[in-house]
Amino acid sequence: MKNSGFLYIRMGINVFISLYTTRIVLDSLGASDFGIFNIVGGAIAMMGFLSSTLVNATQRFTSYALGAGDIEESKKMFNISIVLNLLIGIVTVLLLLGVMYPLFNGILNIAPERTVAAKVVYYSLIVSTFLTIVNVPYDAVMNAHENMLYYSVLGVFEALLKLGIAFCCVYTAKDKLIVYGVLMAMIPLITLSIMKVYCHRKYPECVYAIRRYWDPERVKGILSFSGWNFLTAISSLFSAQGIGIVLNHFFGTVLNAAQGIAQQLNGYMSSFSANMMKALNPVIVKKAGSNDLESMNRFTVSGCKFSALLIMFFSIPCMIEMPYVLGIWLKEIPEWTVLFCILQLVQTIIVQMAGSAATAVYAQGKIKWYAIWKSLMNAAPVILTYIAFKTGGGPVWLYLPMIVVWGIGGDIVIVAYAHKMCGLPLRDYIRGCVLPLAGIAASMLVFGFLPCVLMEKSFVRLLLCALLTSAAMFVSLWTFGIDSREREALMEPVNKLIHRKKANNE
Repeated sequence: MKNSGFLYIRMGINVFISLYTTRIVLDSLGASDFGIFNIVGGAIAMMGFLSSTLVNATQRFTSYALGAGDIEESKKMFNISIVLNLLIGIVTVLLLLGVMYPLFNGILNIAPERTVAAKVVYYSLIVSTFLTIVNVPYDAVMNAHENMLYYSVLGVFEALLKLGIAFCCVYTAKDKLIVYGVLMAMIPLITLSIMKVYCHRKYPECVYAIRRYWDPERVKGILSFSGWNFLTAISSLFSAQGIGIVLNHFFGTVLNAAQGIAQQLNGYMSSFSANMMKALNPVIVKKAGSNDLESMNRFTVSGCKFSALLIMFFSIPCMIEMPYVLGIWLKEIPEWTVLFCILQLVQTIIVQMAGSAATAVYAQGKIKWYAIWKSLMNAAPVILTYIAFKTGGGPVWLYLPMIVVWGIGGDIVIVAYAHKMCGLPLRDYIRGCVLPLAGIAASMLVFGFLPCVLMEKSFVRLLLCALLTSAAMFVSLWTFGIDSREREALMEPVNKLIHRKKANNE
């Protein structure tokens, strides 16, 4: 709870700074140059996707070693990850340089007079990507130690650096796009230097002794884990991008706009759950490392429940009042946007119901068949959606296969493997997660629709809907949604505050 609080404070500050920074940068660069930066950055992000699988593997093995309490194993994992991330960084740089020619000669649509500036930005972002990859072992160590306070402070400092760069662009007399790109590439160098010094001073496993700690068997294990993790990641990317292409093929760009809005709204809602999961995931992996499966499974069930609840808290009132919410946000609402937003949020809630269980499966390390089945569940909606559209199905079929196959089917695969590999009791999962969430969602919907029946559409009705759904959620959660251990944990900060006040009064 404390670590999640640090991350939420970081998110709130960063959102405020980022919104203001974007406004300054857009005004300074202009729409065209700002678009160039985002186009080039998007191409970099797509190619840099290859490194994300090694990031996850590094964090998993680091947390597992710390959970086992073996400092020598932690040192071994740190040194191996330093070498592997350096190699993957070099490979990523070579790939990005290799695709540069086709990107700037036919793929990217950039005005000829801005090509030189765009290429400078591209080179700058390659440097930034390399530094970010090299930084992964230190990021993994801080996550494994659950040091979210320092992580949050560094994140806010990074946002302030971006704000400073935005002001530099306002007052510089040189090419603003080049200045912006080069300075943005310097941020990972600064954060890497700070994080490197901090980790080497604070954590004993952060020592350079590559010859001593190099272990081919451990390297093989990390690469195997990364390979199967890459399969699930690439299948998710295939589904996310492919389904948009299928939609465009049959219905054109208007519905792509509706889908894009739905995904953007979903991203905002998912960030609340993502912060809690970032704080909880190291705990689950460390419990696996210490072979405390009972505690790990208890955290897993609670994590599945509370991550879904966080999204439900914000998304259910939005779903009930979606036409009004979109009317406040957008000047013009593309056709099908309302339904797409609702279905996208439903899918995300379902997916979150097994998020912590997936972490538990990954913590065990042997993920070959899990990765194969999960990848099939991820990729199948693209094929099913194509068949549905080809046979005359309407746009709603964009999300039905996603909800049924990717959402519900994917959850079944995750929970089944968590039961098989981690001993997760299915009865505990159903009683501790599925049934409470179903009851809480039902109560939130019933009370949330009351203002819609009694009042006209207005901001007051939206506010009343949010208040009623929040009250229904908290009452239901406290009544039947949590067990005695969770209730005690939630009350612990309150009890400490009461005791502290009594002690001060005495």
